[in-house]
Amino acid sequence: MKEWAASRWMPRKLILVSNRGPYTVKNVNGRRQVERAVGGLVTALEPAARSLPTVWVAWAGSPCGETSCSPDEVSEFAWEQVTLTQEEVDKYYGGFANQALWPLCHYFIDKCRFDRSHWDAYTWVNKKFALQAFRHTTGNSLIWVHDYQLALVPHYLRSYGAANIGFFWHIPFPPPDVLGILPWCREVLRGLLGSDVIGFHVQQYVDNFLRCAETLLNLNVDYDRGVVQYHGRSIRVVALPVGIDASTYAALGKRSDTLEAAAAIRQKVGTGMVALAVDRLDYSKGILERIEALARFWARYESYRGRLSLIQIAAPTRSAVPAYRDLRRQVEEAVGRINGLFGREDWVPVYYYYRSFPQHELAAYYTAADAALVTPLRDGLNLVAKEYVATRQNDGVLVLSRFAGVVEELREAVVVNPYDADGFGTKLKAALEMPAAERRRRMQILAERVKQRDLEWWLGSFITLLAGKETGEVLVKRIGKSKRAVAKLSGELLEEAARA
Repeated sequence: MKEWAASRWMPRKLILVSNRGPYTVKNVNGRRQVERAVGGLVTALEPAARSLPTVWVAWAGSPCGETSCSPDEVSEFAWEQVTLTQEEVDKYYGGFANQALWPLCHYFIDKCRFDRSHWDAYTWVNKKFALQAFRHTTGNSLIWVHDYQLALVPHYLRSYGAANIGFFWHIPFPPPDVLGILPWCREVLRGLLGSDVIGFHVQQYVDNFLRCAETLLNLNVDYDRGVVQYHGRSIRVVALPVGIDASTYAALGKRSDTLEAAAAIRQKVGTGMVALAVDRLDYSKGILERIEALARFWARYESYRGRLSLIQIAAPTRSAVPAYRDLRRQVEEAVGRINGLFGREDWVPVYYYYRSFPQHELAAYYTAADAALVTPLRDGLNLVAKEYVATRQNDGVLVLSRFAGVVEELREAVVVNPYDADGFGTKLKAALEMPAAERRRRMQILAERVKQRDLEWWLGSFITLLAGKETGEVLVKRIGKSKRAVAKLSGELLEEAARA
């Protein structure tokens, strides 16, 4: 494993810790094969990993396997695999993380399963991650832990003697009356409070966390400054929504091959208006509710039959969990029912794709769509909304759920309640009939906001809060930020941190 010596001119060593890492290791015909992983978290963190001396500690996505890969083998950074047995995967990941924390944090209490053996596996696996990460710490290290699968890692790292620990929680964080349902809610909170800086997407989640710390742990909380006092330390809790690589999506939207592919998509659909929805096949995304809302829309507004089609892209996820297998069946049955009820020889109401699409293909679908329907029942943020805005730039309509975290940023979207099918239809009609000048005005405002708070802004903001101005500037400069943006980032953010 490559080690970097600390020096005055060398940026501080970064240790990233996440459930899934940037690569997967597979055994293909007796030979080890390393493949790049696909996912939003990997996309978000890779620029930081490539810009600072980094060790990325993560699970490779399959039970057991090799323990590490050299930087030359996978990338410019070092990656170390945490090995997990099949039982650990089933209980820690498929069990506690995705049958307890995930549904609880998305307010799906009826889908929660609280199993002591799952909790025991979760604590054990979090210790494994923490120990493996701690092996790489030095006095100059920054440790950045990610997401609900690893909520206990900061506590264990702190108990081993580590410092400079940051944590980012990527899904919604519930209020005390919801989190308190979890039998181990206090342990989860104490785990997170091993951090020095805790990040959430939006202020609502920050407020919920602070209320949980005060209500469930009886801690001293300063709501104005976003600070929790815990074991003699002041933990900073901040709202920093993840950004996207906005410039890349903007460039993709202008490319000739993207425009040609978009035209082909529209020709295949054959309607004057195209709506697009892109989701993981998860019950939190509101896919069934969206399809039902469209059915009521076509029943109520007959003039839109043959004029509007929905393209629904549903990326497979967690197919081993029974709730997700049931959801796939329900969605496919709903699509078949709606197409059978309203479809005609010359018109398909819903085009349904159960697969993932690479970035350049998604850009073509974004370009082809007159409206993007981003209507989850509950979502931590939602980057699809930002990707659509960045690709379209000057036209199109974003229809956005009031329960998506990103609604706090993208206020010019047409906001709907995904539980209100009739209200959804009324808002959709208004969106489709919005005057062209108003569409452009809203989209240009949204595009500028997405551009200003892009991926580099997010990375630089968190690293600056955790490590200080010098390391934040090194990171941002190395991933392409201008000196002007660096000064603005460092100045404004550090003034806020100093006040806290």
